[in-house]
Amino acid sequence: MNEHGVACVGIILDGNRRWAKAKGLPKFEGHRAGMENVKTATRFIRDCGVKHLIVYAFSTENWNREPAEVSYLMDLFRESIEKEMKELGKEGVRIRFAGQRERFSPELQQSMDTVEEETAENDAITLWICLSYGGRAEIVAAASAAASGGDITEETVSKNLWTAGMPDPDIIIRTSGEKRLSGFLTWQSVYSELFFIDTFWPDFNKEVFDSILAEFALRERRRGK
Repeated sequence: MNEHGVACVGIILDGNRRWAKAKGLPKFEGHRAGMENVKTATRFIRDCGVKHLIVYAFSTENWNREPAEVSYLMDLFRESIEKEMKELGKEGVRIRFAGQRERFSPELQQSMDTVEEETAENDAITLWICLSYGGRAEIVAAASAAASGGDITEETVSKNLWTAGMPDPDIIIRTSGEKRLSGFLTWQSVYSELFFIDTFWPDFNKEVFDSILAEFALRERRRGK
């Protein structure tokens, strides 16, 4: 926990394609810039004392995008995991993946497994990357697993979430101006403070994050009381 009382931050990484379009670049370049900014943001959020960061990088619905774009993203994810994520691992970052990893190629699954194993003892911050993730799909999978082991309760569902072990996010941020959660952390977000900002994800920086922390400090969190 840090001076702001923020243990966990979730971010919906939105606006990569619009960022590229605004700059006259191919949309693929927006995705590349977005993945690069995950590394940058992890560093300054870690330096603020936040212990968990969870980013929504690829939803279950994103499989419906153009095949060429999906193929590019798969290559980008693998490249990022094997380079940027390993680089973060050397800086004390633990990497975890949440989602339907069975939908990815065996090679990409292996890359995920390897970087999770290599960073398992790191404790500066845990970076959770949501890939082929959907909040409803997560709840269904968790409830099914809980039922197979006995009673379905809030506790048993929580223990079987893809994000088991992650505290509920204090803050959820969505970049690029859209004002909805789009299936992000449906179970975990019930008392999260929501911030919808116009900044495209590749332009999200420490100054923007600091302004969110400042506003968060002014909000009264009653959690139903």
